[in-house]
Amino acid sequence: MTFAYRTTIRRLALTIWFLTAGCGAVTADDGKTIKGVVELFTSQGCSSCPPADAALKKLVDEGDVVALAYHVDYWNYLGWADTLASKENTERQYAYARMLGRNGVYTPQAVLNGRDHLNGANLQAIRSRLDAMSTEGRGLAVPVQAAIGDDGISIKVGAGEGKANVVVVYFERAKVVDVEKGENSGKQIAYWHAVRDIQTIGIWDGKPAEFTLPASVLIEGNGNSGCAVLLQSMKDAETPGAIVGAAAVLAGPQGKL
Repeated sequence: MTFAYRTTIRRLALTIWFLTAGCGAVTADDGKTIKGVVELFTSQGCSSCPPADAALKKLVDEGDVVALAYHVDYWNYLGWADTLASKENTERQYAYARMLGRNGVYTPQAVLNGRDHLNGANLQAIRSRLDAMSTEGRGLAVPVQAAIGDDGISIKVGAGEGKANVVVVYFERAKVVDVEKGENSGKQIAYWHAVRDIQTIGIWDGKPAEFTLPASVLIEGNGNSGCAVLLQSMKDAETPGAIVGAAAVLAGPQGKL
């Protein structure tokens, strides 16, 4: 990936979003209902993307979704190489395109719960679609918890129906970039929850399961890092499907910047 892990382990203070299920509803520790997962595919070199990046920031602030930004690299030819992009992020978007039956990809694209997509700048439509998904039974139905302990980051997945991969998405919580070339030349743009790595750590088969990650996975960025745990079904070995559970862990004092 674009970013390398540091080797020095420091103490982490973590705030956790605990997601628990009840009648299909998932709630955070502050009592908010978690509406779902929003995966934004964006680029620093795309003039249409800054409004979507700002919309994602609002979702992060509201705290009722697990919000992730995947910077893609296919607009780099326009004159600016996205400093947060990776080929793995681009590959994930193309995998979603196969799942959605699309011939191509676009930015800004928001994929909701691994099931549907729309323009990532349309915040009202994102909120409405997530509400509809919850009503239709296409929301987050499986409880997932993530917490820090003496042995590292503990992940607990509850019982449910079906089979899914346990996917950990590592992200940089906040980054301000001065774009010097390309369609956004001269702009200073803030990015939130920019994905730097994706890792499948196990398989969930409908029964309660537990996993542990070393605390060192969140040491990068001087408290500016975090990770999301996605319980995601697969259409085939290379094609992601519906996300049925999620949680997020944020590094830093009280989970704030």
